[in-house]
Amino acid sequence: MVIKVLGSGCANCQKLEALAKQAVAELGLDAEIVKVTDYADIMAYGIMSTPGLVVDEEVKTAGFVPTLDQVKAALQS
Repeated sequence: MVIKVLGSGCANCQKLEALAKQAVAELGLDAEIVKVTDYADIMAYGIMSTPGLVVDEEVKTAGFVPTLDQVKAALQS
């Protein structure tokens, strides 16, 4: 599983990355977490506001920081 956190590196982007790491650990998943900061790469996903969460190339959330439970649900769906 490849999890991408899309964003410029702002506080919300960092929070989403931390939540993704926590969710992976709590769920016991084998996943790679990648930070995507290049605006062209972010826009290629159709995301106009960050942070964004992409799981195996599928956009799960964008424009807000989800809760830990929302991140877990996104990783399991």
